[in-house]
Amino acid sequence: MKKIPTILGAAILALLPLSACGGNDDGLTVVEINEVTHSVFYAPMYLADSLGYFEEEGIRIKLTNGGGADKVMTAVLSGSADIGFCGPEAAFYVATGGTKDIPIVFGQLTKRDGSFLVSRKDEKDTFKWTDLKGKEILAGRQGGVPAMTFEYILRENGFTDDEINLNFDVSFNNMTAAFIDGTAEYCTMFEPTASEVQAQGKGYIVASVGEAGGEVPYTSYIAKSSWLEKNKETVDGFLRAMLRAVDYAQNNDASVIASALSKHFPDSSVASLTTSIGNYQAIDAWVTDMAMTESSFDRLLDIIESAGELTERVEFDLFVDNDYVKAVYDSLKK
Repeated sequence: MKKIPTILGAAILALLPLSACGGNDDGLTVVEINEVTHSVFYAPMYLADSLGYFEEEGIRIKLTNGGGADKVMTAVLSGSADIGFCGPEAAFYVATGGTKDIPIVFGQLTKRDGSFLVSRKDEKDTFKWTDLKGKEILAGRQGGVPAMTFEYILRENGFTDDEINLNFDVSFNNMTAAFIDGTAEYCTMFEPTASEVQAQGKGYIVASVGEAGGEVPYTSYIAKSSWLEKNKETVDGFLRAMLRAVDYAQNNDASVIASALSKHFPDSSVASLTTSIGNYQAIDAWVTDMAMTESSFDRLLDIIESAGELTERVEFDLFVDNDYVKAVYDSLKK
């Protein structure tokens, strides 16, 4: 994998204290989670917090924004985060580099890309993927799942390498600002950013990347194997809370969910959040079963391989442990 030196090097140089999951905060176990970005796309996790599901399991989550899967994995490796929340490919890059304490995927939340393609022109009714030939596009970090998924879609629509013009020079967290300032003709954005940019008249949503890209294990919970082994009770409680929140997100109206999410998005109106959630419900963004399937894992490998970021196929069982999710499902059936 091409990204191994960057991630491992950053982890080694990060002079950060080891995480202290199990620390007491008003009687609750604090779990540090580093998320790849902060988006309504991850609504069930915020619902589990806002609705008190984590607290009922004796857990308090503390969220930090990594701004990219490579940075999330650095936080996990250095111990500044207990759990990383990002694309599972981040675990592949690290484990194939020879680390002994392998990062393990123990739960999946989203099953497709959560970004929307935003254009400078209002072309929603006429847009075709072939319109992007030769156009400059901000679509994420090179080697990250957002960019690789986008590249895969273009190739599926007949693009040759010289017709693809993805700009990898702008960091993930700065793409929207760069687009508004004049960089590129198209930009991928997560919600609520995409809808808010459109509401401000600074861009127009023309397509769902997730709808075009199909199902893939897009965002997952990852932790070092040593942490999972030492904190099984916390992991079980975390997953129980998440399963309740996933069910809530699947079975409630967007406006109801938006009201529950508002504390996690203080700068967004409930109306804006309702629009964003409705967009994600429309593309069936969230899993109903948090156990990753091997078939979806293989499709992710196809996407990574197509992008030239995979030198050899990796084994499902080496990086994914569904036993935690399955145990929680079994306990809930009793």
